[in-house]
Formats: sequence, C-alpha cells, structure tokens
Amino acid sequence: MNNKTILMSLAVGCMAVSSMSFAQQVSGPIVVQGAMPVEAERFAQRLDNPQEIEIGGWRFWRGTVEGYPVVVSETLKGMSNASAATAIAATQFHPVAIINQGTAGGHDPALKVYDIVLGKYSVNLGAFKSPHKQPGEGSDSLQWKPMDLLASKGSAGEDKKPHTIRKFPADAQLLSVAESVKASYSKGNVVEGVIGSADMWNSELDRIQSFHRQYQTSVEEMETASASQIAAAFDIPFIGIRVLSNNITNQGAYDPQTGLACQDYVYQVVKAYIAKAKTR
Repeated sequence: MNNKTILMSLAVGCMAVSSMSFAQQVSGPIVVQGAMPVEAERFAQRLDNPQEIEIGGWRFWRGTVEGYPVVVSETLKGMSNASAATAIAATQFHPVAIINQGTAGGHDPALKVYDIVLGKYSVNLGAFKSPHKQPGEGSDSLQWKPMDLLASKGSAGEDKKPHTIRKFPADAQLLSVAESVKASYSKGNVVEGVIGSADMWNSELDRIQSFHRQYQTSVEEMETASASQIAAAFDIPFIGIRVLSNNITNQGAYDPQTGLACQDYVYQVVKAYIAKAKTR
C-alpha cells in the first residue's frame, strides 16, 4: 500500500468517525437515580426520545440529553431496593457514571429546607452493634457501635478491629462538576457534606445530634450509601446529591416540591458533565 492510499484510508476513517453522532461515540450512559416517582419522573420527562423499560419491579427510562445517553432509574425506597436497582443498571446499561439524587431530612441545624447537599461521602447508618444488657436494663441507641460490614470476612459483630463507620467517597470529577453549577441554583445553598442512609426514619433529636457529631452527617435518607457501595463494587463513578425536604433540628417543615427542585439541579449537573465529556 503506497502513501497516497494510506492517506486516503485515514481520511475516509476520520470522515466516518466525524459523521457519527456524539451519542454513538460515547461508551455508556449517565444513570440518574430517584427512589420515588416524585424524585424520578420529572427528570425522565426531560429526556429526548424516552423509552420506558421495566426490569423486575424497577422502572428505567432510556433517552438522551443534548445527544448524550441518559438512563433514569426509579430505585424504589430503601437500601435493598437501591442496591438491586444499582446492580441492574450496572449490568444492563454499563454506565459511565451514576448520580443518586432526591430528598432527605436534615441533621445539620445550619441547613434549611431547599438547601442541597453534595455527598462528599455517604455512610450506612443502619449497621450497628448494641452492647450486652440484661433483662430490664433497657436500650440506649447512643451506646451502639458502628459496624463496617465490608471490613471482615468473619462476623462483623465480633471483629476485633475498632468499630468504625464505612465512608463511601464521591467520585472527584463528579463532585467537581456538581460544584461547578452551584450558581445555577437559586432556591437555597449548595454545600458539600455527608449523606447518611438506613432503613430507618430517625426523629429522636439526641440520636440525630449524635450522628451529626460523630459522623458529620448533614442529612439522612434511605438509599445513597447502598447505591454507592454497589457502584464501587462495579468500579462506576458515583455521587449522591440530596435536597433537604425537611429539617427536624430547626423546625424546617416538609415541602414535597423539594424533590422537583433537586431534579432541576441535577439536570444542570448532567448537562455540565456532558459538556465536559464533549471536550475530551
């Protein structure tokens, strides 16, 4: 093959690549998770050419945002549902990133309803060991010790290592992108913080204060830490983004519209991620 033929082949190859849409060139979609319809359907409605899919008991919508593939996942409530939905998304759609978003209750008295927490870390607030007590000695959750369920192949409750809480970090690039669109949000402040997750609704102020003091939790909900754990197992970049729907620590009343506001913010995060991806 002479040089002229080689150059012509390269030119044809370049023309073929340039004629492909951006969506065809990327390796996988962004997955945006929301537990309930009020936390997922608004985003799904903003997809171009959406296609609804049901896998098991979980709903997904496939579409695009500005030509980039995006999958919206309704994970359903709770740690097990979020874990399962994340594993399904990982194996069925092979995402390049996962964003878990929605509403949460406040742990930090400085935060107000409509403030958004970018989860620098998420922690499991449902894995604890209680001290031994005799009948009639009662129960005191403030004495419970956290268990890292990933730290030992033996009994986590009998692990001789110090009881520490497992922190699941956000992907640095996703956190940076989420930070970059803070100015677009006018309904409250956007801060970095720690998202606590468990199949539990805490309304005891002493317990909430203990979580906030010991583990620096900003908010609590029921999905992020489990989704983050599964995303890490599949080596998928992940971030949790949560809006305060209420804050019992400062009498911040519940507002159901906060779930819509969070999806609007995350939509800006997704667009910023796409813009960054297109420059690569």
